[in-house]
Amino acid sequence: MTSRITGISSMATRALLADLATAYHERSGLAVAIEAVGGVDAARRVQSGEAFDVVVLAADAIDQLAEDGRVVPGSRADLVRSDVAIAVRTGAPRPDVGSEEALRRAVLAARTLGYSTGPSGVALIRLFERWGIAEAVRERLVQARPGVPVGQLVARGDVELGFQQLSEMIHLSGIELLGTMPRGAEIVTVFSGGVCTASSQPEAARALLEFLRSAGTADAKRRHGMMPA
Repeated sequence: MTSRITGISSMATRALLADLATAYHERSGLAVAIEAVGGVDAARRVQSGEAFDVVVLAADAIDQLAEDGRVVPGSRADLVRSDVAIAVRTGAPRPDVGSEEALRRAVLAARTLGYSTGPSGVALIRLFERWGIAEAVRERLVQARPGVPVGQLVARGDVELGFQQLSEMIHLSGIELLGTMPRGAEIVTVFSGGVCTASSQPEAARALLEFLRSAGTADAKRRHGMMPA
């Protein structure tokens, strides 16, 4: 008899999934244990066949896992839309990032720039390339190790300007949020769940994903800096 559902996710949804796991346990009586690690590591572990019931990652990563036979085809459930935010250390000057051009100037003026190994980091580098400044800022880029919040680097003073999912910044101390990326430079990631082919209880996994994308979870998603997908 099913008594526990296991899963793995990237760090962006860690706090949200912890809250919703508690809510699902209260509702269904089933314990939910979802481990949060760097997204690259999470995908690698699912690829290796590690036995999880569900996986929550960026939508394109879920699609790749399905293509590779590690996620059940057709089981993808889009859960949240997550914006990238910009942060400085508490008490530091607050550059103008209210427009695309203002943000470009702030990036060029910053001594160091923090970004992640996840989808937001990939998108940020592509943005710098589109702006034609990738080479100009290359030596100032500091990539956080998988599972380490960029905001932590900002709070320590390791980087002057940090970029990561709002959900990973919103609850951190020692930083001040300047806002999300401005119009024209938005970076939004859809995080989705999928049923792992290694699961021995796929129906229970599907039921959990249905709950995670249900309308009743919308308030929790907003509280953690994301929007329902």
